[in-house]
Amino acid sequence: MANVTVQDINKLRQITGVGMMDCKKALVENDGDFDKAINYLREKGQKLAAKRADRAANEGVVLSKVSDDKSFAAVIMINCETDFVGKNEAFVAFVQSVLDTAIVAKAKTIEEVNALEINGTKVETLVLDQLAKIGEKITLSEYKVVEGNAVYAYTHPGNRMASVVALNKTGFDEAGKNMTMQVVSMRPVALSKAEVSQNVIDEEMKVNIEKSKQEQIEKAVNAALKKAGINPAHVDSEDHMESNMAKGWITAEDVARAKDIIAKTTEEKKANMNEAMIENIAKGRLEKFFKESTLLSQEYFADSKQNVESYLKAQASDLTVTAFARLELGA
Repeated sequence: MANVTVQDINKLRQITGVGMMDCKKALVENDGDFDKAINYLREKGQKLAAKRADRAANEGVVLSKVSDDKSFAAVIMINCETDFVGKNEAFVAFVQSVLDTAIVAKAKTIEEVNALEINGTKVETLVLDQLAKIGEKITLSEYKVVEGNAVYAYTHPGNRMASVVALNKTGFDEAGKNMTMQVVSMRPVALSKAEVSQNVIDEEMKVNIEKSKQEQIEKAVNAALKKAGINPAHVDSEDHMESNMAKGWITAEDVARAKDIIAKTTEEKKANMNEAMIENIAKGRLEKFFKESTLLSQEYFADSKQNVESYLKAQASDLTVTAFARLELGA
């Protein structure tokens, strides 16, 4: 068995970032061979990754950056399990190193980023090394890019959300920076109404129709309760019914009558719903969604009297955003 010194252990720790005891064990198990010890620790990381595969990794770091030629920008999210690790300077530096490498290579997908090398080691392997070092599930979960004539990046303080934006013209740096903050703060889902996916539209309409129906039912129920001399606010939930009876505001008989009225009125309204009216209400809500959730139609965050499109046109008649991307932890 090789004589493993404190200096050897410390050297391996400097290389891998893994704890002293794990480094000592790796060297002892591999007769002091550094290369074999590093592989040993990586295999340990792979085993730990398999064990923690079902763990939730909702914390982490989100960063964005622009390439030196100002034509390419990317935003990256690497997740961990705890906020403590997400705020760790060494972990943030690791995420930054991955993003820096991706920007230089102008990588466009997670797969391309994972295949990149930093000091001769693939990013995919370095992520595993982080897992072995930290002891938490670590995943490169999101990576998005934009390209254009002029691109901008913004990382919100705290590294929990960031954005990248492309403009169609150069020379409007202030507008570009403002657009990155607009995207972070207002959370648009698409550039314009035309670019909202059909899946999103279908889901919004489904939610809007159900919400509109529930509102019509609630309106009918409240009217029926008031007609019967019962305050709708006193019987709008089981908890309220119980607490209001305890306060003496309503009686058990009132509650029984209210439940009967609610059940009957709900069924009657469902059976006689004005579907055309519901469809129109839902479409109106969809238009509101487009206005609030598509970038160019959104209210400009720094001036509520104008939308984003009008703000850009005030800078130059043909200035516009051509692409954007946004990432946020927990979103």
